[in-house]
Amino acid sequence: MAYEEKQAESRRVVVETPNARREVVHSETARYPDRSGRSGAALAAIVVGVIALAAIIILFVMNQQQNDANTNVAQTPPQTTIVQQPAQQPPVVVTQPAPVIINGQPAPVTSGTTTTTSNVPNDGSIQAAIDKKLNSDQTLSTLGVTATVLNGKVTLMGTVKTEALKSQVERAVRNVKGVKSVDNQISVT
Repeated sequence: MAYEEKQAESRRVVVETPNARREVVHSETARYPDRSGRSGAALAAIVVGVIALAAIIILFVMNQQQNDANTNVAQTPPQTTIVQQPAQQPPVVVTQPAPVIINGQPAPVTSGTTTTTSNVPNDGSIQAAIDKKLNSDQTLSTLGVTATVLNGKVTLMGTVKTEALKSQVERAVRNVKGVKSVDNQISVT
């Protein structure tokens, strides 16, 4: 780096000591950098400007490529998507005879509706026998208990005053011919 000498100063100093007297020449030179070139701040501003210009050019080029891609996509016809589903199966229909529910009345006896070939009674005849047994007993007929039969399984519903009455109804129903099981849902209040 070139330096330009701006100031040169020379001084004579007389130093007196008890034994002698002498002169000391003292000279100072101050040097400053040459200001004819560019300063650091100007150089930094130029570098920042070049970087900013490069970033703007890069963004412009990328935007132009994106616009070209969007134009290509807009010109392409839409693709059709085919979704293949499994073939429809016909629904399976399970038919069962509906349970016979009779509140306090004996069920009518229908002839020719039994589908079993053995001596096991069907649900209708079991229902009729249960209703007959509950209505013939003076204590049980006033309780309002409902019995439902499905495939030999009897479900008891209603409300009674004591646990003993609940057990009495269940025992009476269990003794009917054809009853396989009893689901006692009678509640005691």
